[in-house]
Amino acid sequence: MARPRESIKAYGDRLDDGAVQLSFTLPVAASPRARAAARLYAEQLGLEKVLVAHMEACGDGFSYFVVYGASRAAVDFDAIDVPVVETHDLSMEEVGDVVKRELGGKVVVVGACTGSDAHTVGIDAILNMKGYAGDYGLERYAGFEVHNLGAQIDNSELVRRALEVGAHAVLLSQVVTQRDCHKENAAAFMKELVATGRRGELLALFGGPRVDHALALALGFDAGFGTGTRPSEVANYIVGELRRRRGGKERP
Repeated sequence: MARPRESIKAYGDRLDDGAVQLSFTLPVAASPRARAAARLYAEQLGLEKVLVAHMEACGDGFSYFVVYGASRAAVDFDAIDVPVVETHDLSMEEVGDVVKRELGGKVVVVGACTGSDAHTVGIDAILNMKGYAGDYGLERYAGFEVHNLGAQIDNSELVRRALEVGAHAVLLSQVVTQRDCHKENAAAFMKELVATGRRGELLALFGGPRVDHALALALGFDAGFGTGTRPSEVANYIVGELRRRRGGKERP
């Protein structure tokens, strides 16, 4: 017999009390009237038992608020279907062994943060030898040849370099996300790549703080990686997918 679908709500002091914390800015100076406006605004969002826990000025004519309240909203957790990147958790040494034993030669990876985005924190965390949170970057992996082009690279330059060095995977990082500029730039990159007629020759990976696998797939990438992604996850995905495409086992 199928298990009943599970409806869930936010939890604060008691299960299913719907307690939430919300922060926002209003274009008014901090004052008792501004506090009342914040409470009314939260109530119009559907919150009940609203408490304005914090108010502070944040620039001339603007105020920042933190409010608590209760929401009646609930979600059917069992009905949620989210695409995820499927990968095993092989160690750095095991990944190197798969490259040597089954792929032959070097796995060439090229990455950059393109457009006007000047932040290298994401691409460096994945590619540089030091890595992220104690997880070594792809430069340290045996059998990997890594080209980190840095930040503010033109999309056309990233595509050109990836094809020039015979990359197996190209990594696009986007840290700045205001007004969805990360989506626009990622779409422009994919357009550049497809226009070469060689899209099928390499894996296209998209990463950033507001990136997930579903968004990456929608934009034409092979995989998407968000905040907290470890270099080993990316290495495992690249090697596993190359292995699958070359007729090996589905996953290493």
